[in-house]
Amino acid sequence: MDKHRHSQGKNLLEDYFISTSLYSNVDFRRRYRMQPHLFNKVMHNICNYDAYFVQKCDVVRVLGLLPEQKLTAVIRMLAYGSSADQIDEIARMGKSTTLEALVRFCDAVETLYIRDYLRRPIPKDLQRLLQKAKARGFP
Repeated sequence: MDKHRHSQGKNLLEDYFISTSLYSNVDFRRRYRMQPHLFNKVMHNICNYDAYFVQKCDVVRVLGLLPEQKLTAVIRMLAYGSSADQIDEIARMGKSTTLEALVRFCDAVETLYIRDYLRRPIPKDLQRLLQKAKARGFP
């Protein structure tokens, strides 16, 4: 089945990822649960870590999915609890491709960010968080 992946990828870029995109940064933040600059940083890091996310041609010279398509699929699954079948409408990716992207994304995030962001908090971190909470009115 021709899912028009190339045109869907172009639409996704025009909707969110170019300077004159259809949707604003506020819309991006609401839908992706992060700022565009953070998405781009994570995408860059993950593409450098795992070539699976880099767009390539297949054996019959058909251009594959964009990194933005793969990461959009993964982030929408994680942010909204969507199933792989639901993501097909957004990114034009089959279920097996979506699930493989999810597993590879999680592996990449763990490997790239475990030391700085996915560690157990130390007492200094806990104090900082408690101070932030107190400043926001939490007991």
